[in-house]
Amino acid sequence: MMGFWWRPLSVLASVMLVALILWAGSGWVAALGFLAGIQAFVMLRRLWQEYRLSRWLENPDEVDPPDATGTWGDIFYRLQKLQRRQRASRSELTNALEQFEHAAQAVPDAMVILNGTEQIEWCNPASRSYLGLDCERDQGQFVRYLMRQAHFLDFLDAADYSRRLVCKSPVNRELTLSVQLVPFGEGKKLLVARDITDLERVDAMRRDFIANVSHELRTPLTVVGGFVETLAETDDLPPAESRRYFDLMLDHTRRMQRLLDDLLILSRLESADHSLSDEPVNVPEMVQALKSEAESLSRGRHRVSVQATSGTWLKGSQQEVRSAFGNLVSNAVRYTPEGGAITLGWHERDGEAVFSVKDTGEGIAAEHIPRLTERFYRVDRSRSRETGGTGLGLAIVKHVLTRHHARLDIQSTPGRGSAFSAIFPAQRVLAAPENAQVIPFPARDQGAA
Repeated sequence: MMGFWWRPLSVLASVMLVALILWAGSGWVAALGFLAGIQAFVMLRRLWQEYRLSRWLENPDEVDPPDATGTWGDIFYRLQKLQRRQRASRSELTNALEQFEHAAQAVPDAMVILNGTEQIEWCNPASRSYLGLDCERDQGQFVRYLMRQAHFLDFLDAADYSRRLVCKSPVNRELTLSVQLVPFGEGKKLLVARDITDLERVDAMRRDFIANVSHELRTPLTVVGGFVETLAETDDLPPAESRRYFDLMLDHTRRMQRLLDDLLILSRLESADHSLSDEPVNVPEMVQALKSEAESLSRGRHRVSVQATSGTWLKGSQQEVRSAFGNLVSNAVRYTPEGGAITLGWHERDGEAVFSVKDTGEGIAAEHIPRLTERFYRVDRSRSRETGGTGLGLAIVKHVLTRHHARLDIQSTPGRGSAFSAIFPAQRVLAAPENAQVIPFPARDQGAA
């Protein structure tokens, strides 16, 4: 602080000393004239420096800072130093705002900044697809005028920052949004809308899965429980009646066992920790075994044949491929009426390997085909129960093929039958080992069971 005062005080002392010398030598008139001249010079210099300061402060970015000596030089220097700090701070703030804006624009969630009167100050691009808001068009507009849904207005009125509003998007009814208000600065709010369509779909699938499993288990458990109660309360039950009860209980018990087995298989296939083994799979031999199983399951009700034009093998999991192919074959036997034909195929096409199961069953309408691989999805629920299916077979097939980078193709014509084809990519196809036993499949092997 003393650094500021010593210079003007020393100048003042020098002026007073000169004035005293003039007073002593030339009289008081000369001394007063000298002081008046010094005062006028100081005032004019001060006005000039104030003008330069004012001109600089009006446009500090375009006008060079004043250059002066003495006290005014110190003032200009300190102001210039302060200006540099402000410029640096402004640059940092601008960079931070630009980074925030870029980050907000990249965020997949819709973000809208509202002022104290709920006017839109800014919104990111996701707001257009989720809420129908445009930053350039809607800036300054009241959000209530643009989004008039009653549940949304009630949500704004509540101003409960801990509450989330789950609603459909006003511009895309297929999207489900989770909307939340967040305090943002003084008197402002940040409106955040997140797409939770997939989460809602997964949650719905979970609820449906639990409901379906419960429904599938309830019937056999009720039947078995009823027979057990009957047997417990009846002392002398005829052997024929007792045999019928035990057969029915065994049938429903096996149905529950099949359902639980399929659920365990699905759980294992979906497990992230379950790695896929790359072992050679003898598909021609497997097709022959599947033909025998189909004949056994059919019990003479269908004509089962094989069309195989390839002796190649696959690289993958023997157990999983066997499970997938077995599900396709058993479905064909279950859903093909008595007297129908089932054909198993194994051939190569454009470098890919194709396992197919064709039947002459009732066929499937086109609107059902995209959903056939969903768990427990059935075209005819009552018929599925009669055939003993669990509703999980095609879901297992889908997971197995996905793990092998393969795909399932379904072609069906109502009243004429269906064809299910598991198509494996070329990188999964293996040439049969030289020492492998070649199974003689003719171009069309007719077999009846």
